[in-house]
Amino acid sequence: MASDHAVDVTTDHAAEIDKYVRIYITVFVALMVLTIVTVAVSRFHLPLPVAVSVALLVATIKGSLVACYFMHLISEKRLIIAILALTVFFFIALVALPVITVHDGFWMRG
Repeated sequence: MASDHAVDVTTDHAAEIDKYVRIYITVFVALMVLTIVTVAVSRFHLPLPVAVSVALLVATIKGSLVACYFMHLISEKRLIIAILALTVFFFIALVALPVITVHDGFWMRG
């Protein structure tokens, strides 16, 4: 009787591990495809703003995949996600700050 329970637990555990391995392999394949997309886009010689935009979009997707699955943030509590969202907000604000202030001539004064 006890051995039947041990077999069931082992089988359930193995099925759960197989599920996570499939997820990790899928994420790995997605990362490789996005890397190929990045290299392919670099060969098109797009205008600089378009090339940078595409590169940042692909990097954001790849970074999100790594953070969500390999760093296990996809199953975290709301507080962790809120702190991560706040960090992303401030990062975007700090990156956008030079773009916003360059048009008002603040950096041209001297």
